[in-house]
Amino acid sequence: MSGYLRIGEVARRAGVSATTLRAWERRYGLLEPERSGGGFRLYSDDDVARVQAMRDHVHRGVAAAEAARLARGAPSEVGAPAADPAELASLLGRAFEDFDEIAAHGVLDRASASLSLEAALRDVLLPAMSTIGSRWQEDASSIAQEHFATNVVRGRLLGLARGWDRGSGPRALLACPPGEQHDLALLAFGVALRNHGWRVTHLGADTPAATIAAAAELLAPDVVVLAATERRRFASIAAELAELARARRLAVAGAGADERVAAQLGAELLDTDPVTAAARVAGG
Repeated sequence: MSGYLRIGEVARRAGVSATTLRAWERRYGLLEPERSGGGFRLYSDDDVARVQAMRDHVHRGVAAAEAARLARGAPSEVGAPAADPAELASLLGRAFEDFDEIAAHGVLDRASASLSLEAALRDVLLPAMSTIGSRWQEDASSIAQEHFATNVVRGRLLGLARGWDRGSGPRALLACPPGEQHDLALLAFGVALRNHGWRVTHLGADTPAATIAAAAELLAPDVVVLAATERRRFASIAAELAELARARRLAVAGAGADERVAAQLGAELLDTDPVTAAARVAGG
């Protein structure tokens, strides 16, 4: 389609600033505008689609250069069959088993490019991690694969988490109780919650009760979410959490959380996958 849009209109439609649009055009060759008789750059609807696609990829944590490469193919991919999440999850699991980081990132890039953020997390990344975790429990020789997969996924989620504390939406404070080292599901929850417009503060694994309480006092979050794989992690600071629950909305999640734990603490139980739990929290 011939160009007919000025840069300001493209920026408005795509939801990026004109400055960012010019930078993407200059650095990554994202757009090739035509020129009007008066020398003005003119863009088409396909250009708008490319900018929107690159914006979405960048928001999902894809590096800018790779995001531009994916976005340049976006208009021609309209109407292409959607990726099969189950197939992508299988491919990702195979990459983890083979210690193939390049292949793993390739699958995650495909998931980011073809699925919504929620679907990529819920239907691809988390099932692949669950499979690796199950094999580790059954076969000690798979511990190395579980560590490898964890490191790959952690880096990916932290990329998606960039800037997740900005904005003006409600705030969530996330942490794992003392002794709890597994926070990947909590990271995925935070990324999904951010997609609902929330701001996220993540304290990470093995967080002392005093640190959680101090952060809650300072930030006054709309919800505090704690996750653990074992019930005893919550039990070790039950008195402190019960006190926190009297002042703030408190939710507990993970394999260590159940109705009994939630009732003892006066907390809300999040007993679904992280993506569904995020939608539940965001819904009030």
